[in-house]
Amino acid sequence: MKPLEFTDANFETEALKSHQPVLVDFWAAWCGPCRMIAPIVEELANEYEGKAKIGKLDVDANQQTAIKYGVRSIPTVLVFKDGEVKETIIGAVPKQQFVEKLEAAL
Repeated sequence: MKPLEFTDANFETEALKSHQPVLVDFWAAWCGPCRMIAPIVEELANEYEGKAKIGKLDVDANQQTAIKYGVRSIPTVLVFKDGEVKETIIGAVPKQQFVEKLEAAL
């Protein structure tokens, strides 16, 4: 399963109104560390299918959402639960850190 593509247009419906926890990877095509964590985000999308929504938001194409959540450096990964940010991860970190933050929201 591929990570979802979040956009300014679908963010409220897909992320904020989700009944499951949601992990959002704020990224851009030109960002080296973003490319480093991309395979991790894809693995999480498969491992948490049915338990959580895992997706990516291109900050260049969807600036409104990035600005709203104060995303200043990328990659920034936010974990939402019930429409609120529960966890924030900034930078390329090991997969285990993503797993711990996601598990805390389940």
